[in-house]
Amino acid sequence: MQSFRLPLKSKLSVLALGAESAGNFSVFYQGKVFFSEDFGDLLEDVNYNRFKKAVISFLKRENISPKIILTDLHPLYKTTALGKELAKKFQARHVQVQHHLAHIFSAIGESNLNSKTYKLKPNAYGIALDGTGYGVDGNIWGGEVFKINVTRSTLHAPRIGHLENQLMIGGDLAVKEPARMLISILSKFLSKDEAYKYIKKFYPHNQFELLYNQLKQNFNCQETSSTGRVIDAISILLGFAKNERNYKHEPAILLERNSTKPYTDLKPVIGKSYELKDISYELLTTPLFEYLLKNISEDKKRLAATAQLYIAQGLYEITRKLQTKRSELYLSGGIANNKIISEYLISKGAIVNQKIPRGDAGISLGQIFYHLANPWN
Repeated sequence: MQSFRLPLKSKLSVLALGAESAGNFSVFYQGKVFFSEDFGDLLEDVNYNRFKKAVISFLKRENISPKIILTDLHPLYKTTALGKELAKKFQARHVQVQHHLAHIFSAIGESNLNSKTYKLKPNAYGIALDGTGYGVDGNIWGGEVFKINVTRSTLHAPRIGHLENQLMIGGDLAVKEPARMLISILSKFLSKDEAYKYIKKFYPHNQFELLYNQLKQNFNCQETSSTGRVIDAISILLGFAKNERNYKHEPAILLERNSTKPYTDLKPVIGKSYELKDISYELLTTPLFEYLLKNISEDKKRLAATAQLYIAQGLYEITRKLQTKRSELYLSGGIANNKIISEYLISKGAIVNQKIPRGDAGISLGQIFYHLANPWN
């Protein structure tokens, strides 16, 4: 276990169980944070059993009885079920932390490690970019902008922006077969026959018909604002990825690897969203695909770079719409490892974690930092 001391006087004992795709846990006790190794994907029983055994062994060895147990917001994660189980065992309070806020607070927490006090500035912005995270509206998030407001008594972090929602045909099957995402996006502005011209290399016509009808009936389709799913669809459209995923983030990695100099004639298109009653901004990604098809005969490596830069520029522009004065900006999430996106946002002043993993392997620490940042702790 790694450990480091926080500039915080607190008698809390807190256990954070992270998410699921990269199993890790953290414990805050007597002013120190202990951070575990990455146990891998907890959907695999062997990894989950090792993870659970390590959590219980550490608490027993250190004689720690957590009073707060933090888990992801996702109701079906194994870590959520374990959190409920341990909360009952230790008579602790179970608190769920939204996935992308945990990502952002992993960056915020790291930036405070060398401070004399762990205290947030009155307002800041956070951008979280990843593939999958459970949103408070029940949809799959992954391209999110938050405004972080801190007063003497509250920490309020409303979602003020996100990528345009697209549909995942077949839910998680769209992660394994990114052409499903491409079908749903192209169908927003092309006819069925026009869309099939770009899909026929991935599916025979009868299978395309089934997927297209599934989309139109909205049967087993999941809304998502995921950056990962959009990048997957771009990668397969431009020919850098196949309709498969042999390892984590494969289409996204191939897209970045094949990127060169971006074109400069594409500007972000930003609209307004009213999904949670509050007005928020959304970076429209459908116009990005219209641009890519219009220019599909151009240098595809330049188009790849243009698409990634579009996402970075658009999300940054959303933060600028609500800023009344210069505020701190934090960036995290697995796709914050993308150099084109991260370098642009860093050039605009974004603070990115350098030591704590930006992806899900840093989620449990982000959960700890988020909880400890609440003034009522």
